[in-house]
Amino acid sequence: MRLILVGPPGAGKGTQATRLVEKYKIPQLSTGDMLRAAVAAQTPVGLKAKEVMDAGGLVSDEIVVGIIHDRIAEDDAQNGFILDGFPRTIAQAEALDEMLKADNLKLDAVLELRVDQTKLVDRIVKRAEDAKAAGQPVRKDDDPEVFKQRLDAYNRDTAVVAPFYQKIGLLSVIDGMQSIDDVSASIESVLEGLDEKV
Repeated sequence: MRLILVGPPGAGKGTQATRLVEKYKIPQLSTGDMLRAAVAAQTPVGLKAKEVMDAGGLVSDEIVVGIIHDRIAEDDAQNGFILDGFPRTIAQAEALDEMLKADNLKLDAVLELRVDQTKLVDRIVKRAEDAKAAGQPVRKDDDPEVFKQRLDAYNRDTAVVAPFYQKIGLLSVIDGMQSIDDVSASIESVLEGLDEKV
């Protein structure tokens, strides 16, 4: 099962990915984690990434796709994986597609958690207020201004990835405003439908 989860920050991708990891025994691959692991392991691609990061630059799509390529070749990813936070742009989606084709692999589904963004901001504001009221520190991500900036960046850069996958027939839209269990059930019915198509 090779999956991509897309959706704005706060849509519940992390929660659902954790459940999918447990159910399908496949790893959740976060590009940030993979990048750090490749740098720490001093793989050829990791060394390239380190050089760019040390110089204060942004790691190129080519390097990120190289790191994903190395990671999905590992034993625990043989039955599939969940990509979270990648691809963020059309160029990355195309590069990922080329890389998978070269390895005779393909994605099974792209799941978009679609949410009402106004309600999402309200949800984050409430979470921050609840934390303050309980005398707990507010997560940096839960600062409404920081969150709105992340949402703007998502809408500007990453939201275009969903239509790209819709065009090639891989996108399934899930109502992310449902309860956590209902979102999981909706994802499950999409994935069970894939088994029937095979």
